[in-house]
Amino acid sequence: MLKNIRSIEKRYKEINDELAKGNENYQVIAKLAKERSDMEPIVTKGREYQEKLQHLGEANFILNSEADPGMRELAQLEIQTIQPEIAALEKSIKTLMLPKDPRDERNVIMEIRAGAGGDEAGLFAADLFRMYSRYSDKHNWKIEIISQNETGIGGFKEVIFMIKGKGAYSRLKFESGVHRVQRIPTTETSGRIHTSTVTVAVLAEVDDIDIQIPDTDISIDVYKAAGAGGQSVQKNSTAVRLTHIPSGMVVACQDERSQLQNKLRAMSILKARLYEVEEKKRQQDLSTNRRSQVGSGERSEKIRTYNYPQSRVTDHRINVSSHNLPVVMEGDIEMFIDELIMKDEIDRLASASLG
Repeated sequence: MLKNIRSIEKRYKEINDELAKGNENYQVIAKLAKERSDMEPIVTKGREYQEKLQHLGEANFILNSEADPGMRELAQLEIQTIQPEIAALEKSIKTLMLPKDPRDERNVIMEIRAGAGGDEAGLFAADLFRMYSRYSDKHNWKIEIISQNETGIGGFKEVIFMIKGKGAYSRLKFESGVHRVQRIPTTETSGRIHTSTVTVAVLAEVDDIDIQIPDTDISIDVYKAAGAGGQSVQKNSTAVRLTHIPSGMVVACQDERSQLQNKLRAMSILKARLYEVEEKKRQQDLSTNRRSQVGSGERSEKIRTYNYPQSRVTDHRINVSSHNLPVVMEGDIEMFIDELIMKDEIDRLASASLG
C-alpha cells in the first residue's frame, strides 16, 4: 500500500507543478484539475497513514529498548491506540483507490417497459416512472421524456426519459432489472392478487468521443407520429426510427416536434445502449470471476418485489425490505440504493484483494 500511496503522491506533485506553470489550454487544465481533485482524498489519508506508521514504529522501538516500566507502559498504550486507527485508514484508502466508474457523474437515460401482466404491468410501469420522478425531485434532478407509448388507461407500454443531474448514474445504475409487483388490480372483482413485471434499463448518457457510429452502420426511417391506439397525431413525418445494422438494435423517437430533434434523441439512446453493451464486454474481460448480481444489470434478474397487500418492498440482491410501500412509491428508495452501493464496494474490494 505504501508503494501505491507514494506513487499517487508523486503524480499529485507533478500535477500541481504543471498547473503552476499556467497552461493556456483550458481542456488540459480542466483534465489535470479533475485528476488532482480525485487524488486529493487519497493523498490526505495517505499522509495521515504514513504519520501513524511512523508513530507506531517509534512506540515499538521504545517498547523494545526502554528499561523504564512507565515508558514501556505508555508505549504499549500508544500501540493499542494506533493499530486500529491504521487498520481503519488502510480500509478507507483501499476503498478510495478502487477504480471509479467514469460514467458515475453522467446523466441517465432510463427505459421502463411493461412486461408480463397486461394492463396491470402497464399501470405499474407508470407507478415506477412516478417513483423515479419523485426520487429525482428530491435530488433536484431534471426529468425530460424522450419517448412514451401509453396504454390508454393511465399506463405505459414503454416510457424512455432522461434524468439530468450530477451523479445521477452513480445513484441509479443498480435499478436495472426486473421489478415485480404483487397486488389486486382495480379491475379484479374477486380480490385475487396478480403478479406482474416491469423491466427497467438504466443507461449513462455518452459523449460523441465515447462512442462513434459510422453513418453506413445506421438505417433511418421517418414516419408520422402516433398517439394512443396508433392513430396519427401529426400531418408531417417527424417520427424517426434508427436501426443499427451490425447489431440489429432499433430505437424510435416521436415525442419531439421536429424530425431533427427526434433523430438526435434517438441517436443519444442508441449510443448509450451500444456503450453499455461494450462496457459489459469490457468488464467481463477484466474479471470473468466477478459476476455479482449488483452491477451486472441483466434485465432477466428479478431484482425487487413490491408487495401491496403486505406493504412490503424487498430487494432480492441485498435481502433488504421496507415495510412502508407507499413511502417507497413516493421516491424514498435511498435505503436500497445506499445498501447496493455499499455491497458493490465490498465486492470490488474482495475482488481487488483476490487479484
